[in-house]
Amino acid sequence: MEGRNFLRMIAEVAGLLALPAPALARAPRSVLLQVSLVAGFQYHEGERLWSDLAESDALALVREPENPYDSRAVRVDWRGRKLGYVPRVENTAIAQMLDRGERLEVRSPRFDRPAIGGSG
Repeated sequence: MEGRNFLRMIAEVAGLLALPAPALARAPRSVLLQVSLVAGFQYHEGERLWSDLAESDALALVREPENPYDSRAVRVDWRGRKLGYVPRVENTAIAQMLDRGERLEVRSPRFDRPAIGGSG
């Protein structure tokens, strides 16, 4: 991406933040914050549930501040079952947002079924 395009994108975001309240009320409420793999997918119920997951299924993020391995742990659940975790190197911002009570919507992405356990 060229530097000027990146700066233009930053300016557009900054412009959105400067909008008056009525304009913000009309602004889109969904913002893509992050795309991550699910850590530990193979150790929890992820592989067993893989064939049941569909594109755009709602996923839940659950904070685990008492997790003995990572105080910023964020579990990824689907229909009340643990798929795994947001990777440790990517969980800080999400953990902070959840700790502040912010509402985050998480969806399963488009994926290629043969990639798990298959040869291609």
